[in-house]
Amino acid sequence: MRLTNTSVAALELPPGKDRLMVYDDEVKGYGVRVSAKVKQFFVQYRTQAGESRRETLGKFPMLSASEARKLASDRIIRVRSGEDPRAQIKKARQAPTLGSLVEPYLAERESQVSEAWFKNMKRYLTQLFEPLHKVPVRELTRSEVHRVLQEIKRDNGATTANRAQAALSRFYGWLVATDAADHNIVTGTEKPASEKKRDRVLKPAELAAIWKATHSNGANDFADIVRLLILTGQRREEVAAMLWSEVDQAGALWSMPGERTKNGNPHDVPLSAEALAVIARRPVIEDRDLMFGTGSGPFSGFSKAKAALDKRSGISDWRLHDLRRTAATMMADVLKVPPHVVEAILNHVSGSKAGVAGIYNRAAYATEKREALDLWARHIAAL
Repeated sequence: MRLTNTSVAALELPPGKDRLMVYDDEVKGYGVRVSAKVKQFFVQYRTQAGESRRETLGKFPMLSASEARKLASDRIIRVRSGEDPRAQIKKARQAPTLGSLVEPYLAERESQVSEAWFKNMKRYLTQLFEPLHKVPVRELTRSEVHRVLQEIKRDNGATTANRAQAALSRFYGWLVATDAADHNIVTGTEKPASEKKRDRVLKPAELAAIWKATHSNGANDFADIVRLLILTGQRREEVAAMLWSEVDQAGALWSMPGERTKNGNPHDVPLSAEALAVIARRPVIEDRDLMFGTGSGPFSGFSKAKAALDKRSGISDWRLHDLRRTAATMMADVLKVPPHVVEAILNHVSGSKAGVAGIYNRAAYATEKREALDLWARHIAAL
């Protein structure tokens, strides 16, 4: 049997059995263990020293079958190359300071999360919490955590401090799970600052003014990025780092791999005629896959470019992410696009696609997404 979300969800214990182990047909040693209460993925292998091991990878459906297969393949490849997957954690436990366990944690998480998420997590743990690296994990106190969080707040701002606290808490959750710590020391620490959740939705006249202002300065990277943000409802980082190899202009489709999305899930974005027109006028640079920016990286310089756009449009109290919220809100409220289709457009795993429901509801809504984004583009043109 090839282990998929569908096949694993359908597995049941045979009558009179309290445990069932099913192995994948493609990846040798990768399987799922079924009990009355839980289904857990595992990988079984033999080290070069001849020791047989079985490692639990995670519970279904919190860990998908494809994610578990990737983890199992990674373990097996490392063993075949002479590595011991447990060696880093075992070595770190011999000197269990906070800093000694950061790298093993990041190494395990890198293949499980998006590139942007991993980049932020690495910055928080390796740079912002560097003052705590020499403190033994089991000796760290809440007062020390509080002190460093206040320093982060002072030097980097309240929002960064809050994100750093959340990152440290997730890290400590892993430390507890691997028996490197007795409890999550971050639990109970005061949040560095209160945050007001943004709910800014641009008015039609404001959206029209911003759209017109992108034309008033001629075609340029930032203007085209803003137009695509409006037309597609995608995230700033996703549009700014758009690759030519991701875009099928003939098929009017933009396909992002999981490593390019916030939640790690591959995402297809149907392109309206208006969006294709923006892409079609972009210059193609030889040996450069990135559509925007110069050099080796994607577009940068958002602050200066947006300040100039604000001046031309006369609208200043907004952020680029508000365009995404505005697109979602107006598609739902004005154009009456169903909520599950809006979620599919945004690549959100929430609401109708959250949790266990999402495992059984993998419909791509390709036709509905295309119809909604075409309707949205016509609405923008009408504004």
